[in-house]
Parts: sequence; structure tokens; C-alpha cells
Amino acid sequence: MKRVLLSWSSGKDSAWSLHVLRQRGEYEVAGLLTTFNEAAGRVAMHAVRRELVEKQVAATGLPLWAVPLPWPCSNEQYDLLMAETCAKAVAAGIDGIAFGDLFLEDVRAYREKQMRNTGLQPIFPLWGQPTPDLAREMIASGMRAKLTCIDTHKLDASFAGREFDENLLAALPDDVDPCGENGEFHSFVYAGPMLNVDVPVSVGENVVRDQFVFADLNLATVDATPLSQ
Repeated sequence: MKRVLLSWSSGKDSAWSLHVLRQRGEYEVAGLLTTFNEAAGRVAMHAVRRELVEKQVAATGLPLWAVPLPWPCSNEQYDLLMAETCAKAVAAGIDGIAFGDLFLEDVRAYREKQMRNTGLQPIFPLWGQPTPDLAREMIASGMRAKLTCIDTHKLDASFAGREFDENLLAALPDDVDPCGENGEFHSFVYAGPMLNVDVPVSVGENVVRDQFVFADLNLATVDATPLSQ
């Protein structure tokens, strides 16, 4: 059985990828690979606090492969850091990296180019699944997630912090993908079949940065520093 890392954003698609990979039994998921904005201590783009991700990853029973990114981070710096991570993975006996991408051909092509000549196989366990059906399957499984980031050029800011559930799917405009694959929204999974225990979260303030609105999630038992500070 091949050993793989799973690219882990803390959101629903990466979480569901873990569930699918474990069900299929073709690969052993050896760890979860997450890039963090080192200055902010948060997941890149999703802006989820590192301590939340650490709790979430602990609930999967897998080790976290954290890649700290400087801020700002140039494309050259990013590529160098990822190349170093790939080399580390190969040295650890890892055979591939799985990604939760759904249908964006340009994103898949970028992943495949990034993995070329690394000795690692790119794997796409969710590729090509119809996203309306996939979203409903996730929700029916008991997976629970909060929307952490909204692109207001594509979706109304009021969706920030909302639960990813049937009510949300019904409220999405027709031109918004049910899984947010076009960048309309990002999420944080706090419960589901891929986690051994739930991660208690509370929704803090909304923070606006350019066209994006971020819902600042906290551990429910932690008094945390606001995102805007």
C-alpha cells in the first residue's frame, strides 16, 4: 500500500478526501500537509488559527506536516519551500500527495507540474464528482463545517460564519458552486466521520480585507486575540 500525504486546508474538501481515501483502502494516509502564514499563525487563504488546525488534525489521529510560509511570500519562495517539503516526504518513504480538487483543470495542471520530478505521485480522490451531489453527501455523512472566508465578488458577505448545511445550499445563488470550488467560499470542518472527536468552535467577529470577508473562528474554550489585531 502506497503512503501519501494529504494536502490539508482544514476545509471540507480536504477533510472529505481523507474520509474517501480511508474508505477506499488503496493508500495509507501518513500525514496532513498544511501551509501556514508564519506571521499570522493561520492557514493561508482560509485564515484559520493554527491552534484550531492542530486540534482538528489531532482528531484525525494523523501527524501534521506544517509548512511555515513567510509573509509576504513570493512564488519563488513558495516553490522552494514546497520542493524542500517534497524532498523531506520522499526521504520519509512517502509515495504521493493527495489533493481535494474537484474540477478546475488549471489547478490540477499546476499540482501535477509542481509534483513533476519530485518522486511523488499527485492523487485526486474527489476529481470529477458532481458538486451538488458531493455537497449533499458530505452533509448527510454528519460532516459539519463553518464558512471561514467569503469572496464578496462572488457571494454575499452575510454567508461568513454560516454552517455548511442544507439550508446554506438552498440559499446559494445559482451561479455559486455548492462546494465553493471557484473560490466563492472556504470552510473549517469541526465534526464528521474523518474526526475521532468534535472540535468545539465559536464564531467571532467578521473581518474585511479587500474583497474577502473572514469569520474569525475560535476554540470554544479559548479567549483568543481578534483577527484584526
